[in-house]
Amino acid sequence: MGDSAPRELISLADDEGNSVAVNVLGRSPRWAAGLDAEIVVKTPFVSGRIDLALYVARLESWADALDRLDAGADVAWMEMSRGPSVFIQLTGERDCPEVVVEDESGSMVTVRVPLVPPDDWIADHRHRLRQVMDHWVPLLSG
Repeated sequence: MGDSAPRELISLADDEGNSVAVNVLGRSPRWAAGLDAEIVVKTPFVSGRIDLALYVARLESWADALDRLDAGADVAWMEMSRGPSVFIQLTGERDCPEVVVEDESGSMVTVRVPLVPPDDWIADHRHRLRQVMDHWVPLLSG
């Protein structure tokens, strides 16, 4: 393990100032098997953040989502669960990739962020996931 804990599970950004990130904040003080995290959306028009609980099954489902994206399919991550959902559409409404963050169970707000990630973004995110899992999962109980 390195000197600092890996914090960025997802970091998608483009040259236009649009970005969506999922940041691990640390172990949850309320739940020994969970991590506190946040989804952060930044665009020149709208910015916001929402709390997120991460646990091993959600991290594993992100690995499955990356495999589906690599195969050319759109994905829904954390759909059908309480809390926010993240959708990645490889060809969105504006004929470019877009990330949709939906908080249907809380604020009922949906944000659609068009962005063009770098060519190696899936490999980069597999690496990010591996770092997060290698560091954080052994610290979780349950």
